[in-house]
Order: sequence, then structure tokens, then C-alpha cells
Amino acid sequence: MPQTATQTALPTTLGQLRSSEYTPERVSRSVKDELRDNLIVRLRENASGGTPLFPGIVGYDDTVVPQVVNAVLSRHNFILLGLRGQAKSRILRALTTLLDPFCPYVAGSELRDNPYEPLSKFSRDLIAKMGDDTPIAWMKPLDRYVEKLATPDVTVADLIGDVDPIKAARSGQELGSELTMHYGLLPRANRGIFAINEVPDLAGKIQVALFNIMQEGDVQIKGYPVRLELDVAIVFSANPEDYTARGKIVTPLKDRIGSEIRTHYPESVDEAISITEQEAWTARTYAPENNAISNIEIPHYIRQIVEQIAFTAREDKKVDKRSGVSQRLPISTMELVVSNAERRALLHGENLVVPRVGDIFASLPGITGKIELEYEGEMKGSDVVIRELIRQSVATIFDGYFAATNTQQIEQWFNLGGAVELNDKQPAADVLASLQEIQGLFDKLSPLHINSKSKPEVAVSAAEFLLEGMTAHKRISRSEGRKFTAGEKKKRNDDAANYAEKMKEREQRENSAQNRTRRGFN
Repeated sequence: MPQTATQTALPTTLGQLRSSEYTPERVSRSVKDELRDNLIVRLRENASGGTPLFPGIVGYDDTVVPQVVNAVLSRHNFILLGLRGQAKSRILRALTTLLDPFCPYVAGSELRDNPYEPLSKFSRDLIAKMGDDTPIAWMKPLDRYVEKLATPDVTVADLIGDVDPIKAARSGQELGSELTMHYGLLPRANRGIFAINEVPDLAGKIQVALFNIMQEGDVQIKGYPVRLELDVAIVFSANPEDYTARGKIVTPLKDRIGSEIRTHYPESVDEAISITEQEAWTARTYAPENNAISNIEIPHYIRQIVEQIAFTAREDKKVDKRSGVSQRLPISTMELVVSNAERRALLHGENLVVPRVGDIFASLPGITGKIELEYEGEMKGSDVVIRELIRQSVATIFDGYFAATNTQQIEQWFNLGGAVELNDKQPAADVLASLQEIQGLFDKLSPLHINSKSKPEVAVSAAEFLLEGMTAHKRISRSEGRKFTAGEKKKRNDDAANYAEKMKEREQRENSAQNRTRRGFN
């Protein structure tokens, strides 16, 4: 990206601009050429170990980003197609990083006119009147990005513009004069990027209004002979699964969109973890006078389970795949997981926050609103479905750590009548003392690098993960109050044994009664 003067040294009049580094050739470049030129510089920098093209975009380096790069190099208007929570809007906003740091325009111009090639009558008249004293204002990259969420009630006047009778009456101008026009969002995005999110929601006639600017590069307001040759890069986003439910992109508009780029969800749990670490508010700070929490440690297996919930939900038949499972689900869930662990630590005066699997079950409010269920799921109820998704996710991550671990000694302890309660009612030190009574439990935690010297909060979290994994595989049982007991198999065997014992006692009583009856007859 070319070097520019600092903001304090920027020209403030047209005369100063003409004698500065902002030459007509540089200022009059089209937006698409500007994006292309700066992208080329960025690609060269990346070849020698520079910064990422789009900071904050994770998991698209080999898929979406190269396609976006190709579209920009081709000077295309393009559309991002993908389900919700796939960073479509973030990618569109990241295009502003490819714009020049400062861009001059005629001060007061609604169309942000190029001082060397003014588009509106206002700017042309002002320059003719003031010449080199014409005031110049400056735009930063974010000022050159205009975004509109498409809704069915959007009108042509909103996007393109309309005649303003009040302005005409007050100014004494003819109704057809350009000075009486009210410009819509698209003209006001001149010399910038105009983004339309969820474009299928636009009515067909509104989409038709975009044809001219897409193909010929100009728009016309209300049929008056005022044509505006706008300089704008237009980008779109859409959810392809919503076409039939909420609308569609009309074929001529699709034909005018240069590139159609498909986004996707993270392809691995590790990628998803990176996104959540970046987006979730987990690095929390505390006022010195509170002196309550010194640190927050999130075990890696907790991060894995939270991400696995989204992966499991995307494959579950009870979840609506057309709606998708947004990456916002693990982000919101992780924030609630940390908050529940934080609440527990504050209640018991602990200064270390370590989330547990139980905190994930406590984070249901962050999941229920992120999942749309099919009919089968609606019949079961969202809470039931989500708890089952968490259970499956725990089982999947548990197998990654403990697939080769023999847990029979722990199962035997529960089968002999042992029970332990893990909830937020007790401090970690007390819970740890209860867990240490389970024979062989802490010997099995070596895959998590837990030993007798581990902090109580860390050790309890690891032990609960092991017990929850065993519960997910039905080796032991757990109540809604988070009390772990013998497994269902053991209970069924005990019930069968009790039943057999009762039947045997009943048979003995009946035989005794029959014997007494016979002796009476004799």
C-alpha cells in the first residue's frame, strides 16, 4: 500500500491537493483498481512473510480466501454463499483493509465526489465558484464501507434515491433538478464498497434496480434524465438454503455477479477452537480491590467438548441442517461455561477458575437459541436433544484420551455401593477429598497430566471429565443432581437378583403353607 501523509498534513483545499502527492491519476483510480493494486502489494509482502491478507479469518486459507483474492484481482463484484455463522460479513468488512488509508473528496458532497472529476452538480458548481479554495475532506477506509441488511420492506428509494419535493420547494429548484434529489445508500457509497447482506430477501423489483450499476456503472433516479456514473464495488452475502423459504436471487442479477464463493464451517475441531479463542470473551480482568480471581485456566478437553457439540449437532438427524449450526454456538457456550465456573469460584472464595464438564450442561441457554430442530427433535424437546448432544460430544473427546484406559477398578468401586456428588455446592478442596476415596481414579488421569501435586480445581475438573466420559459410555450413572453411582447394567443385574430372591422367598412360603395344609388333613 503506498505511503501517505499523516492526517494532520493532509491538504485542505483543492489547490493544496493539486500540489500534493495525491495526483489525478492516483485519486481517480476506480475502487476496484485500488483494491486490486493494494492486494498485489499485500500478496508480495506475504510472499516474504508479511501479515495475513484478512486478519481474524480462520480456516479459509486454502478455500475461501484464494477465491476472494481471485475475485478482487479480476475486479469482480462477488457474492458469499454460506450458512449462518460462517464469517461472511466479517470477510466483506475485511475488504476495507485493501483500501488506501486516506481518500480525498469535495467537502459537503453527498456523493463524496472526486475533486478532480466531480460527479454531482453540487460539487461542480462549488468548484466553479471557489476554484483552488474549494474545501477538501478525507475518508478513512471504514468511512468507505456501506452495509445494508436486505429486508422485504427495502424500497428503490432506500437503495437508489428519490425526488425530494420538500427540498425542491425550499430551494426554489425545478422538481427534476439534480439538486432536489435525495440520494439512497448506493450513491452515498460512491468511491467505496457497498455490501448487501442476505440479498435474497430483497424483492425482485429492488434487485432489478441494481442491474444498471452492476453492468453499465450508472443509476437513474425516478426516470429523470440525471444519470450518476458511480464508482463502487458491490459485494453480497446470502444463505443458499433460504432461497425457497424467503426468496431468491433473480437470474439476471446472478448473471451480473462476477464470482460466487461458497463459505463453510471449520473443518476440524482445532480450527474451531482457534476461532472460539479469538472471539469468545474468556480473558477476563478483575478490579484490584476485588482480589478474588487470580487466573482462569480452561482445560483443552473442555474447549474440545464445546466445539464437538457443534460438530455433532451438524450431523444429528434431529437438527435442521438447512438452518445450519452457527459457529456462534461454541462462542456463546464457552463464555457461559467460564461464567458458571467463575460463579462457583466466587461463591467458595477460590482464586482459580477452572471450568468442568458440569459447566457445559449449565450453559444450555447459550445453545438452545442456536439450534433449529426437525420434527423428531421438537417432539423430544430441545433440552433433551441438547443434553444428548453434549453426552455424545463428551464420549467422543473422552475416547481421544482414555480409549486404552481400563476403568474396571473405578466401576467396581461404584458397583460396591460407592457414590460421589459433583456440583457447585462444595469448594474444590472438599470435592477433591471425596474423589480421592474412589480407588484408582487419579491413577487413570495420566493422559491429562494430572497428579497428586495438581491444584484442586484442576484435579477435580479432570476427574469429572473421566467420570462424565464413563457415564456417556454407560459404565456408571449420574443423576440430574450430578450424583455419580453404579451403572445401569449393575442396577439391572441387582434388580434381577432381587427379583429372583423375592421369587425364591415367595416359593418357599408357598411350599411351607402347602406342607402345613397337608399335615392338617392328616
